Amino acid sequence: MTKARTYRRMVNSLNKVVIGLQRVGIAFGPMHLLTVAGRRSGQPRTFPIAVLSLTGGRYLMQAYPKAAWVVNARAADTVTLTRGRRSSTARLVEVPVEQRRALLREVVETSPASVAERLVTTGLADAPAPDAVAAAAERIAVFRVEAA
Repeated sequence: MTKARTYRRMVNSLNKVVIGLQRVGIAFGPMHLLTVAGRRSGQPRTFPIAVLSLTGGRYLMQAYPKAAWVVNARAADTVTLTRGRRSSTARLVEVPVEQRRALLREVVETSPASVAERLVTTGLADAPAPDAVAAAAERIAVFRVEAA
């Protein structure tokens, strides 16, 4: 089994814990629950996700290739973001590739090293350095969170 697959399985297990804690009102770190309609089924799908405060607003960043929330968010008009017991409706606006580069560089420069290392482990970036992650902007979806 590849390192990326092993890591993804571990994260999927932990995500169940994060969802459970958030649903009983325990919020921590930048974690929120993103609920978005499935692009084919229309059924609500919930994903734990970090909402990042960066220059110019709040953002969501793809951490895994082929992340289901990304394709669902592209198809949805609005999403629900829940943190603890508080929920709000939002619009997610995908950031153009060229504008992503500065945001991705900022994420790596202001976050724990594990954030950039995760992007390398999952195959989205070639190295855990700000310039290497910024160079992978076409592979890493970034969405700006806006009021609905």
